[in-house]
Amino acid sequence: MPTPPRERPTLQRRLGLPSAITIGLASMLGAGVFAVWAPAARAAGSGPGLLTALLIAGVIAYCNARSTARLAARHPQAGGAYIYGTRQLHPAAGFTAGWAFLVGKTASAAAMALTLGAYLLPEHPRALAAAAVAAFCAINLLGVKKTALASTVFTAITLAVLAAVVIAGTTGPAAAQPLGDTHPWGVLTAAGFIFFAFAGYARIATLGEEVKHPERTIPRAVPIALAITFTVYLTVAITVLTVLGAGTLADSTAPLADLAGASAPALKPVVAIGAGVAVAGVLLSLLAGIGRTALAMARDRRLPGALTAVSERFGVPWAAEVAASALVLILVTTMDLTGAIGFSSFCVLVYYGVANASAATLDRRDPLPWLGLAGCLIVAASLPLPSVLGGLAVFAAGAGWYAITEHRTRTA
Repeated sequence: MPTPPRERPTLQRRLGLPSAITIGLASMLGAGVFAVWAPAARAAGSGPGLLTALLIAGVIAYCNARSTARLAARHPQAGGAYIYGTRQLHPAAGFTAGWAFLVGKTASAAAMALTLGAYLLPEHPRALAAAAVAAFCAINLLGVKKTALASTVFTAITLAVLAAVVIAGTTGPAAAQPLGDTHPWGVLTAAGFIFFAFAGYARIATLGEEVKHPERTIPRAVPIALAITFTVYLTVAITVLTVLGAGTLADSTAPLADLAGASAPALKPVVAIGAGVAVAGVLLSLLAGIGRTALAMARDRRLPGALTAVSERFGVPWAAEVAASALVLILVTTMDLTGAIGFSSFCVLVYYGVANASAATLDRRDPLPWLGLAGCLIVAASLPLPSVLGGLAVFAAGAGWYAITEHRTRTA
């Protein structure tokens, strides 16, 4: 008699609403809020331009979040927009989203690790970055509940540091220096930079197979996490513009540290530690999300089958987690931090473009998915040219890999 096929291993549903929200917050309240304001201010050209860019990024993020939440409730499996594009559009669209997530978020994870090293051990940033990747891979391998617990701690510390900085800024002296005139196209570019700081809410959807009652939990967790994050970002943006002004902000390499230095110098080392902790939260959840997307693609034979291995004890996709962490370790030794943000943003905007196009098939009369799709494409095109060209090259390589796997699947 033929041997019956082995049942595909599944992940366990262990995350409730509070854990899903904290994972989303830890993914968004990270390096972006500590570093994104300076390049965004330079691109926008003025304080009003920067706030307009924040609003644009927030609107696009809301559209993306709403689309993601609706799709995650309908398709509560690990993989995010890879699953949505495959089921609602075409396998090629799903592969594009999965490829965008893997490449963009792997680059982002390496950038986060390097940022962590730069803040906490500037003399040897790459060494600390590599150690952090290895440590967080180990935490993720212990199970998604450990990931959620660590995310809660990181989020609490980050919010406390940001609150201290904002309070110091509002009670200290204002030394605002204006910049210049608003640059309309630059506002879109600035929105692209700021979007980098919002992009973490998709992590909730990529963990969809491990969320309890996903049809209710995910549609609630995503907008709650996004609303809290937007409120925090708006408060921080207004404070840095009031105290530093757009001119000083545009030239700053550590805006919140400069804000603390202008208002309460004793807070500067606290801000550095807070930035390191925030980046740690992002890196932890990034590695978890990359592993889940790789698992989903490997299940569909779009990546090597060995990546489908799931730990029976801890219920995590350990092979995908280890592979993702190994790739991040390689990039940590070779990647330039500045270009990584623009490149990652381009890939992630394409990812959300697929998510919005998928959501549009649920109700073609709903304007929000179409608004989100248009916003993603326009803002992606406004990013610096090297980021756009690098992203297009990566997608061209992805198209070649898709053709190979498609041929292999059809002939199997």
